[in-house]
Amino acid sequence: MLLMKAKTNTILKIDTMNDFDSQVVEATGVPLRAERISIMQINVGLVCNQQCAHCHVAASPKRKEQMGWETMEHVLRVARSIDCGLLDITGGAPEINPHFRRFVTAARRGNGEGDAGIPVQVRTNLTIMLEPGYEDAAAFDAEHRVKLVASLPCYLEENVDRQRGEGVYRSSVEAIKMLNGLGYGHDPELTLDLVYNPLGPYLPPDQKALENDYRQELRERWGIEFTQLVTITNMPIGRFMGDLRRQKKADAYRQLLRDAFNPSTVEGLMCRHQIDVDWDGNMYDCDFNLALKLKVNHGMPTNIRDFDPALHTRFIETGDHCFGCTAGRGSSCGGALV
Repeated sequence: MLLMKAKTNTILKIDTMNDFDSQVVEATGVPLRAERISIMQINVGLVCNQQCAHCHVAASPKRKEQMGWETMEHVLRVARSIDCGLLDITGGAPEINPHFRRFVTAARRGNGEGDAGIPVQVRTNLTIMLEPGYEDAAAFDAEHRVKLVASLPCYLEENVDRQRGEGVYRSSVEAIKMLNGLGYGHDPELTLDLVYNPLGPYLPPDQKALENDYRQELRERWGIEFTQLVTITNMPIGRFMGDLRRQKKADAYRQLLRDAFNPSTVEGLMCRHQIDVDWDGNMYDCDFNLALKLKVNHGMPTNIRDFDPALHTRFIETGDHCFGCTAGRGSSCGGALV
């Protein structure tokens, strides 16, 4: 029986590895573990003004989960203690959280001791910026130099509305026009990245080629600009998995991801460079593990209140869904890996 020892003196039993672990060990010689936490992804709640068919966390207007200010203070404390390179705020629609602006302002302001503040990125659904009470959300983001990542799963109206709801495409275009007017997509400090994910059970196409198509189509149709396109593979979890099961395509899709395992993606996997925190302060290796409630494991503390620097090099909790990140060109919250 092969054993490996973590920094916490916890024994990791290699003979009980799952299929994904086995693939990683075969490709690299060692189990998957983190290298350093340079990004903290914070899910501030599952309340959303949309209910998208592909949402892996099943966000909707009916959800109640929201991060409180006390938990946000713990996040800021840890982020400063580890010299976090990016605070990546997600949801739901993160703007709906009642403490969202206070959270962003505190992160960007710094601690008043020569600290320039923590870079902040927000994953927005765009349409929230047109909702009553949020009309100044875009201006707030621009004022605080917040990087934006926005879902736009296609440049065609029919496809977007089918996945995200009727009228979402037009509202998204209107929001992007507003953001362009504030400098987003033009000013290098005001980045606006768009996110593509496939409409069905297949892998994303080449990211750069698709970005060129997006840029041409959106510019010609609407005169709008963005910084870059990132492609994300649909994970076989959440609402997307439910849809696969209804179509009796779940097994075929999971096999597609397994067959497309690319060892070149392992080095850049997002779980190796970030940690996720949910609305209750629980910590996960990635947002997909958060959706599945797979907390950090192997003897590590599981809540941000008990953060331990040993988490920088923790062993990663994995499952079959992880094949989605290593399939083909790879997939992460930042797009293709190779």
